[in-house]
Amino acid sequence: MRRLEEQAAIMRTFLEGLVDAFDLEATFEEERVDDDTIELKGRGRQPRSADRSKGQTLQSVQELARTVVQRQASGTHHGRVRIDIGGYRERRAKLWGGSPSRSRQMSMASGVAKALEPMHPADRKVVHDTINDIDGVETTSEGEEPRRRVVIMPVAVADEA
Repeated sequence: MRRLEEQAAIMRTFLEGLVDAFDLEATFEEERVDDDTIELKGRGRQPRSADRSKGQTLQSVQELARTVVQRQASGTHHGRVRIDIGGYRERRAKLWGGSPSRSRQMSMASGVAKALEPMHPADRKVVHDTINDIDGVETTSEGEEPRRRVVIMPVAVADEA
């Protein structure tokens, strides 16, 4: 078994045990995002409070699962296994598709940097990856956890001679 698949299997077993311990109903599907990333998608009934936590519950579960993997998986860990419960990350990605895009347009038009709302490091990475593929802007992170945020800045385009 390759290391990434081993990590995903350990995480999945942990998540299934966690769901059982809380007497919840959920199933987990693996989705290969790219060569270095597997996403475990949890579907099923979930407490309403999970969505209101702004991803804090999901991040806590992710950290617990990561700790379990570190203790059980052999050798060096390559790649990453993400968890998405109830489509939270998917909904946030759709939201970021609009918000950073609007912020990018405002930043380019005004020539002024635009700060987004504070977010978790994994969420910031998604925004950085999305925005940095667009010409005319770049991103950086500012602030201290837990208030660290992405800042979108216009890039001066060099005049062609």
